[in-house]
Amino acid sequence: MTQKTQPAAVALSRSATKKKRRLTIQREIAVLLAMIVFNLLFTDHFWSLQTFNVNLTQVVTIVIVGIGMTLVVATGGIDLSVGASMAISGALAPMLFMNIDGPLGIVLAFTLPIAAAALCGVFNAFLVTRLEVQPIVATLVLFIAGRGIAQVVTDGSLQAFNNPAFQWIALGKVGGVPFQILLMFALVALFAWIVRKTLFGKYLLVTGGNEQAAYLSGIPTARVKMIAYTVCAALAGLAGLISISVNSSSDANVIGLGSELDAIAAVAVGGTALTGGKAYIAGTLIGALIIQLLRYTLLAHGIPDAAALVMKAGIIIAAVYVQRRRH
Repeated sequence: MTQKTQPAAVALSRSATKKKRRLTIQREIAVLLAMIVFNLLFTDHFWSLQTFNVNLTQVVTIVIVGIGMTLVVATGGIDLSVGASMAISGALAPMLFMNIDGPLGIVLAFTLPIAAAALCGVFNAFLVTRLEVQPIVATLVLFIAGRGIAQVVTDGSLQAFNNPAFQWIALGKVGGVPFQILLMFALVALFAWIVRKTLFGKYLLVTGGNEQAAYLSGIPTARVKMIAYTVCAALAGLAGLISISVNSSSDANVIGLGSELDAIAAVAVGGTALTGGKAYIAGTLIGALIIQLLRYTLLAHGIPDAAALVMKAGIIIAAVYVQRRRH
């Protein structure tokens, strides 16, 4: 290929990528709108502010964890330990604001648990990048041990609390809109911009698309993965704080339980290829909404929650199949 044709080829590739991204998002939006129309026609009391807020608040933690999972999946990896990171964060926070009075306790309750969760991501990345452990095996370590750490920290007991200052992150409202919903959309917008417009975003996709070629071209692939896993765990830590705030209690046995599967499902349904090299943050949001709305629809029509789980599994299989046909 001559020097003149190289820029044209690059431009053509970028154009094709943008078109594929646009078609993916449009397809997910079409599915979501079809489900909304169905509920408007056949589900009682669906068109109400309360129903709208309930469905959105129930996907907040999934979307926040899903954003981080999207970054990790884009590198060609996976993180099974996000639920454990949520448990560790959720276990530490009450111990801080219940034992340290005043604003300092609140500040520490937000910062230290998220930092502790981020360290879980550093540990995962170390196993993946330095010891070259397969991501599914590396993150399985904290999937098992992380929740055990949270249970040891709390002696396996429930920590009940009532702290409006801390719980404002989940229960507070801005202009009548729950703050956690605004936070979710802000994070989606921020990380969508990071992936599409920053150098890190480009490195992320190239690393996942062809790690060896990326490394040979000078891209610090190990550092990219370190950032992705660390951010993923930190976002899981934030989701853990929201989760315990909603429940007014912290139980290390159940915080974040199954969140890793919900996040992976949102990523897959949202169009991000589980093989790496792609990252659709907006798609992850839409994927989470599709899964939540499906569950709501089934429950509203008297179908047991167990059936929703089966349907969720079917959607994941279909999403992966479509991805394979597309690529």
